[in-house]
Amino acid sequence: MATYGIDLGTTYSCIAYVDETGRPVVLKSAVGEDTTPSVVYFESPENVVVGRQAKDSALLAPHLVVELIKRQMGQDVHYAFHGQDHTPESISALILRELARAAQEQTGEQIRDVVITVPAYFGVLEREATRKAGQIAGLNVLDVLAEPVAAALNYETLGHDGGARHIFIYDLGGGTFDTTVIRIEGDDVLVVCTDGNHHLGGADWDSAIISFLLDGFTEQHPQLDPASDEQFMQDLATSAEQLKKQLSATQTRRYNVRFDGRVVPLEVTREQLEELTSELLERTMEITERTIATAREKGVEHFDDVLLVGGMTITPAIARVLKERFGLEARLQDPHLAVAKGAALFALMQKVQEGMGGATDGPGDGTAGPTDSTTQEVADQLGISEEQVRSIARKRVATVVPRAFGLKVVDSKDPVFATDPHRARHYIVHLLTANTPLPADTGPETFRTVKDDQREVSLEVWEQAGSVASEELEHNTHIGEGVLSELPPRPAGAPFQVVFHMTETGLLKVHGQEADSGREVRFDIQIGGLDEAEVQRATSAVARYEVNG
Repeated sequence: MATYGIDLGTTYSCIAYVDETGRPVVLKSAVGEDTTPSVVYFESPENVVVGRQAKDSALLAPHLVVELIKRQMGQDVHYAFHGQDHTPESISALILRELARAAQEQTGEQIRDVVITVPAYFGVLEREATRKAGQIAGLNVLDVLAEPVAAALNYETLGHDGGARHIFIYDLGGGTFDTTVIRIEGDDVLVVCTDGNHHLGGADWDSAIISFLLDGFTEQHPQLDPASDEQFMQDLATSAEQLKKQLSATQTRRYNVRFDGRVVPLEVTREQLEELTSELLERTMEITERTIATAREKGVEHFDDVLLVGGMTITPAIARVLKERFGLEARLQDPHLAVAKGAALFALMQKVQEGMGGATDGPGDGTAGPTDSTTQEVADQLGISEEQVRSIARKRVATVVPRAFGLKVVDSKDPVFATDPHRARHYIVHLLTANTPLPADTGPETFRTVKDDQREVSLEVWEQAGSVASEELEHNTHIGEGVLSELPPRPAGAPFQVVFHMTETGLLKVHGQEADSGREVRFDIQIGGLDEAEVQRATSAVARYEVNG
C-alpha cells in the first residue's frame, strides 16, 4: 500500500505520493488543481464543502466558513455550526478528509498511511494537535514533519551531489514563516538550526491590501461603513489575494471598490504594495538574520543554495531584499508543491525503515544489514524496487529542538521570598535550548525546595512562546507538569535533580529525583487540547459529514 505526504497549509493544502519510478507526484484536487484551499464551508448539518467551492461560498455565507484554521492549532478554540461543536483539530480533519477523498478517486486505493507537515517553529501543542487532526480524519499519521525538512528532501531528489551541502530555506506560506539551515551529506539530512513565526504569512500581506482598498473607498465616502458588511469584506479579501498574486508578475493593477451603489476606482502598484508590507518583510529579515547568526555559531559560514519555499516567495521583493541585505542568491524551488513532495518521500522512508526493522547498510558499524528476503518483502509490499528499498533504508533525517523548554521556579532574590515564597516572583529556567540536536538530554540539573519540610514539588514544564527565549512567564506557555511527592522532611533549600530528554520525534520526557531518599517521578509531557474521549467524539462527528470538494 502506498504512503502519502500532506502539506496541511494555512491557506492551501496538497497531497503527494511517490510513484513507481521513485518520483514524488502531487495528486490533483477535486477540481483538477494541484492545491486545495484550506477553507471549510459548513453547508448543512450533514454536508461540508472543502476547497475551491468553499472559498467561493465564503462570499455568500461567510458566517458558515472557516479559513486560516492552522493559526489556531494547539489552542482551546471552539466553533459552532448547525448545533455541532468544532475545534481546530476537527476542522483540520475535514480538510484532510477531502484531500484523502480526492486522492483516492485518482489512485483507486484507500489513503491510510500519511506524513503531515508543520512549520519548523511549531511547538509541541501545535504538533500534537496536527497529529490528532489526522487521527480524527481516519488516517494513520506515521509522523509529523517540519516543512523545511520536507522541502530539503525534495531538493535532495533533484540530483545534487559533490559532498556536504548547506541549504538555507526561507519558507513563507499563507500563514506561517520559517527559516531553516539544513546540512545534506550522503544519505543524511540534518537540521542545523531553525527559527520562525507561526503567525506571519501571506494572509498578513492580504490584510495590508484590504486596508489600503478600504481606506481608499472611505476617503471618498466617509459616511459609509463597508467594513461592517461581512459579505463585502469577504469579497474584498478574495480580491486582495488576487491583486497580490497579480502584482508579483505586473507593476500595476486597477481595482474598482464597489459598495452601496458607489464605485471607487483605485490603482495599486507593486511599489505601493512593497511600502504597505515593508514592516512584514522586515520581520522575516530579522528572523533570517538571527538564523544566519546561529548557523555561524554552529560552524556554517556559507550556503550552497538558498531555497524559497511557500506561495508568498514568488513576491519579487523577497529575493531582492535577501540579496541586498545578506548577499544571498535565492531561487524558487517548486514553492507551492515542494513540501508535499518531500513529505511523500519521508512517508515512504518511514514505511521502508519500519518494514526493515530499523536495519541499515552502514558499512563497518557492526549493524547487520537487511536480508535479501526482507528487502524483497518490503519492496513487494510498497510496490517499489529492491534497490529503492536499500537506498531509502540508508537515509537518515535528524532535526533540532524547535524552542526552549524549562521549569517554572521561584525567585529567591525577590524581597517577598523571605516571608512568603509563594507570593514571590516566578520565572522560567530553560533546560533545553532551541536548536539543540535531537535526541537531546540535559543531564541532571539541581533545583531546591523553597520551605522547611516541603513534602512535594510540582515540576511545571513550560515552552518558549516568543521569538526569543525569555525567562518571563508571559513569554512562555505551560505545556505539562508532574509531582515529585513523599519527599523526606528537610530544611528549605534541600536539593533535587531534574532531567529533560527529548526524543528524535520531539517527545519530551521528564525525570525528577531526590537523591537521598531515592524518591522520583517520571512523566512524558501530557499535551493539552483534546483528550482521547474528545478525539473519539470528534472522529465520530467528522465521519458523519458528507465531504465534497
